Amino acid sequence: MDLEDRIREHIVAEFLSGEDVTDLTDDFDLVANGVVDSLGLVRLISHISKTYAIPVDDIPLDPASFRDIEHICSFIRQTSTAASV
Repeated sequence: MDLEDRIREHIVAEFLSGEDVTDLTDDFDLVANGVVDSLGLVRLISHISKTYAIPVDDIPLDPASFRDIEHICSFIRQTSTAASV
């Protein structure tokens, strides 16, 4: 399973309960479409920090960085030191 699939599964499990994982495309805007609100952004950042060993202080609190799966994965690849990314 690649990074995009892992992030997609997390988002569906946490924010889109009951939806089909395959319906969430990499470029679907999570913020503009109300899937992730400000509290959801904090939960998503916490998950990314714990899962990919990125210190919270190194994660920008800019919703644009987390607006879709493409941006989230790009950020993780650029920042994470975890070998599994």
